Amino acid sequence: MCGIVGLYLKNPALHDRLGEFFAPMLIEMTERGPDSAGIAIYREEPEVAAKVCAYSADTRIDWSAIARAMVDDLGIEVAVERNASHAVFRSPSPDADLRGWFERERPDLRIMSSGAALEIYKEVGLPATVLERFGIAGMQGSHAIGHTRMATESAVTTEGAHPFNTGDDLCLVHNGSLSNHNRLRDWLRRHAGLTFQTENDTEVAAAYLTWRLREGDSMETALEGALRDLDGFYTFAIGTRSGFSVLRDPIACKHAIMAETEDWVGMATEYRALARLPGVENARIWEPKPATVYTWGST
Repeated sequence: MCGIVGLYLKNPALHDRLGEFFAPMLIEMTERGPDSAGIAIYREEPEVAAKVCAYSADTRIDWSAIARAMVDDLGIEVAVERNASHAVFRSPSPDADLRGWFERERPDLRIMSSGAALEIYKEVGLPATVLERFGIAGMQGSHAIGHTRMATESAVTTEGAHPFNTGDDLCLVHNGSLSNHNRLRDWLRRHAGLTFQTENDTEVAAAYLTWRLREGDSMETALEGALRDLDGFYTFAIGTRSGFSVLRDPIACKHAIMAETEDWVGMATEYRALARLPGVENARIWEPKPATVYTWGST
């Protein structure tokens, strides 16, 4: 099962309403994934050049102490903002390797996302509960991707929820299953130096794209490579700092529907997630073709 939604706002005048539009889309996918949910929000912030969103199940954790340790170790300015079980660390320094610091100094914590614009929030529970917990409906931004999960092959955990982020500002959600992810994960570890926090096949797909982009590919070229190198059946929704992409495998057995107006482009597993978007009655609506790359923005 599982449900995917994505919303890319082409009209900057709508950026302050991203969460308002996006939250009902994700709630519509509750029946497809009631055990956990995840949301990736892209928002540019003045004076912020690097940020990491981290997670801990320990409600007593002192996020401020962690920020102070980062300042002492890295010699840069770091601010932290707690949001339920997550915390966002922000720095104005473009050279700040916040993700690297967490990987070295606090491997006990989960890195949900890193980059300059991306923030990922995910938890177990009904999508509406997760959205309310993090205040997503009130958030601003340019685009968002979300996923509701029905765990059929693994435990229900926060770590197993989508989206997954493996490189700065890249995230991916996935409906389907990959058959060669274990072999590909080992190859990416050995040859690309990528690290993994879970055994989820979606994290492998995200890492594959991270590697291809680091090698100089455009997103379109990287996704064309995915059609050759990723075995299985899948529908992907991918976010980058300034772009949004969709890809279905050559068989395309997983549901997907898209809609586009002059102001926005939306993608969902079912049309009902798009039905309340402004102007949807005048949108171009279509089913994305198999093995066809769709991209918007600068990817």
